[in-house]
Amino acid sequence: MTATSSRIAAFADRWPKLVALLLGAVSATGFAPLHLWPLTLLAFAGWMALVAKSPKGSRALGVGWAFGVGHFVIGLNWIATAFTYQAAMPAWLGWIAVVLLALYLAVYPALAAWGAWAIRRWGEPAARLAAPSYILAFAGLWTLTEWLRSWVFTGFAWNPLGAIAIGFAQPAQLIGTYGLSGLVVLVAAIYVLPYLQRRTAGEAPPEIPERQQLLYQLGAGVVIALLMALVYFRPFPASETRMAVGTIPITVVQPNVGQQDKWEGSKADANFAKLARLTTPKDDTPRLILWPEAAVPDYLERGYPAAYYDRSPAEARARIVRLMNAGDVMLLGALKLELDRAGEVVGARNAVMTVHADGTLGPRYDKSHLVPYGEYLPMRPVLSALGLSRLAPGDIDFWPGPGPHTLDLGAFGRAGLQICYEIIFSGQVVDRAHRPDFIFNPSNDAWFGSWGPPQHLAQARLRAIEEGLPVIRATPTGISAVIDADGRILESLPMHAAGRIDTTIPRAHAPTPFARFGNVLPVGFALLLLALAIAFRRRGR
Repeated sequence: MTATSSRIAAFADRWPKLVALLLGAVSATGFAPLHLWPLTLLAFAGWMALVAKSPKGSRALGVGWAFGVGHFVIGLNWIATAFTYQAAMPAWLGWIAVVLLALYLAVYPALAAWGAWAIRRWGEPAARLAAPSYILAFAGLWTLTEWLRSWVFTGFAWNPLGAIAIGFAQPAQLIGTYGLSGLVVLVAAIYVLPYLQRRTAGEAPPEIPERQQLLYQLGAGVVIALLMALVYFRPFPASETRMAVGTIPITVVQPNVGQQDKWEGSKADANFAKLARLTTPKDDTPRLILWPEAAVPDYLERGYPAAYYDRSPAEARARIVRLMNAGDVMLLGALKLELDRAGEVVGARNAVMTVHADGTLGPRYDKSHLVPYGEYLPMRPVLSALGLSRLAPGDIDFWPGPGPHTLDLGAFGRAGLQICYEIIFSGQVVDRAHRPDFIFNPSNDAWFGSWGPPQHLAQARLRAIEEGLPVIRATPTGISAVIDADGRILESLPMHAAGRIDTTIPRAHAPTPFARFGNVLPVGFALLLLALAIAFRRRGR
């Protein structure tokens, strides 16, 4: 060991939680927009080594928690930007929100670290096969804790580790995004494996007989073979772009309306003019027009108190219809109000509505997975008394819809809808009993800084791979995109640019294994890794 490496090891021994915090921060650079995934792998390897050296479980738990804090503070820094658009609250409160959220989310890496440490220390500290057991346990527990993070307290699944592997994410067709995250941990473990072989929790390396070394190498070979098989496994070969293109014409509109202008009443007509200019038909071919989330402030349905209408629903629909061909259909983000028996407004729905070329409204989808503190304020009486409000404008909370739903658009196929944030929830984006032909993901990423939109896009690509379905994204400021069923971006519009995409919807694949069984598969994969870890541990005692 060189003098430099000795000093680093001594510093890590003295300040393990600080080192873990820094490694966690480095690990977040693998996500978009930086894409420095080799640093993520190295950071995870260093973290796994720190956990392995922990003399007791409380140290392993603390090291895991510190790593998680660094990981989430850097990876979720875009949340702070959202607070700059809320005039009722100071901008610095955004960074406090990021840190508080990271303090909670770090519980999941802490649990994974503590569990892997416990399995490693189980039985004799210097037992044979402790290294592969520890690695398998770490990967399995990371997979399980990511899955838990997606639904506990309504869930916050942003930036699963598998998102750094979007370039080779085909295993997600079989084991989902959370299983893909487990594979990333296994790849990172390659860097730390020699260290784990030499040393167990700081003890002198044991003498391992030749027969036992052979057994270890055989076990490691099985793990590597499993890893490589999953990396190269493709239930469906990646289609060529020309084969992916379908026959349903679409126009995706990105008006480049910033968050600071979106709800400014004096700019409503100018905002609509941007949408109109980019929607005007180029020929008389019937097409499906796709507008972003909350594209228009007008209420398109009748029956609300007159004070809520800037123009009548008939007039609001009429100016949309003037942009359409006779056979066109439009999907656009709009708001729906909920009234009590007295006719008072008590809630709202973040909806996607269908507008036909004759001005009639078709089927509607209501957003189900709402953003806490963004679209509704939890514990409203308490937090309102403290002067807090939700980030989206207005004092009325949004109400959730019933969940994934497929809209029948006739000649334009069957559309699955996921509004903005909903697309990040692996295994929760499609009505499996009524499989759509594509997923439409209208979004508003205008208030998520420079890191949020590319991270959001990466997660939409993972949903396409998992479900074997194309995903179409329409956003006000980018990144709008047409994604094929293999997760490739066929066409896109960059951030902060106005434009339109005229193309056809890519073809869907047959249902993938994940599309059939959902998160049963990644959970099963995680349990398999844990079973192998325990089996290796028992065999090595």
